[in-house]
Amino acid sequence: MKVEFSPYRLELKHTFTISGFSRRSTPMMFIKLTLNGYTGLGEASMVPYMGENHETASSFMKLIDLSWLKFPFDFDEILAYLDSKAAGNPNIKAAIDIALHDLQGKIENRPCYQYFHSDLAKMPPTSYTIGIDTADVIIKKVHAGALCKILKVKLGSENDREIINIIRSVSDKPIYVDANQGWSNRHAALNMIHWLADQGVELVEQPMAAKDPDSNAWLTERSPLPIIGDEAVQRLSDVNKAVGVYSGINLKLMKSAGMHEGHKMIKKARDLNLKVLIGCMSETSIATLAGVAMAPLCDWADLDGPFLVSNNPYKDPDFEDGKYVLTENPGLGLKEK
Repeated sequence: MKVEFSPYRLELKHTFTISGFSRRSTPMMFIKLTLNGYTGLGEASMVPYMGENHETASSFMKLIDLSWLKFPFDFDEILAYLDSKAAGNPNIKAAIDIALHDLQGKIENRPCYQYFHSDLAKMPPTSYTIGIDTADVIIKKVHAGALCKILKVKLGSENDREIINIIRSVSDKPIYVDANQGWSNRHAALNMIHWLADQGVELVEQPMAAKDPDSNAWLTERSPLPIIGDEAVQRLSDVNKAVGVYSGINLKLMKSAGMHEGHKMIKKARDLNLKVLIGCMSETSIATLAGVAMAPLCDWADLDGPFLVSNNPYKDPDFEDGKYVLTENPGLGLKEK
């Protein structure tokens, strides 16, 4: 198997601000795997809080030898191999996993979603994310998200109510809220959640610090809205820890080291009666399509990566009536520009 990797920088259409930091771009690493004339593509989106970058990804790839792989791929064996090389690095591991799924689908002439028994009739609508910003920019972002029927709003600042009021002045769409650990007082957070429920908000992600399960559990027990663990739920071993703390989990393939473990996380969450939101980082169509392949297994979707960037090197996935539309094309179904 031929392994190639190349760095890239994904540019955002707007400065992206959440509770704690802002950025205008995201370092990426593209993976290309070639076997028997077929090529699989993957990507690592390395947002700052995950701790990966071009240097760490390149160093990890130099440790990897995939010459021992046999087809069809044993993804449990592959993931164990990748984890043996480094305990962390889920972003670059996800890139390899996604590329292998794309490659396997192309070799077998099957779309990736079939590997997970995804029912396309159950594709959830995806939300459009609005970061913390000034009033005029927030309104521009609301209009830019016209193709989506749901808005996802970043909160966790002292202007939370003002942000929601600005959005409500121009849109009555349902809202998902993500506080990104930005709230510190559980009583104030609960009051905010009750107010948000009256504003048409449908769920709240990671309201308090991921390292404070007691406060998150206290909120979940009293909240009129589902409370979703995001930063607190990274990989499969974290799903059990979400029980009694959150109503559900936010699965992101960049956290779960790819599609294989991500699928296991969905199944584990279902076994534990947890809801599932499938989300994304700043991503191109590669990782977005990997998430979309599993979205019908989830309750909610926030897979808006291609809508928020200005230099996606591939065509945006097909999108109609607020939902992604998958085809019978093999692998991820990625389309060149």
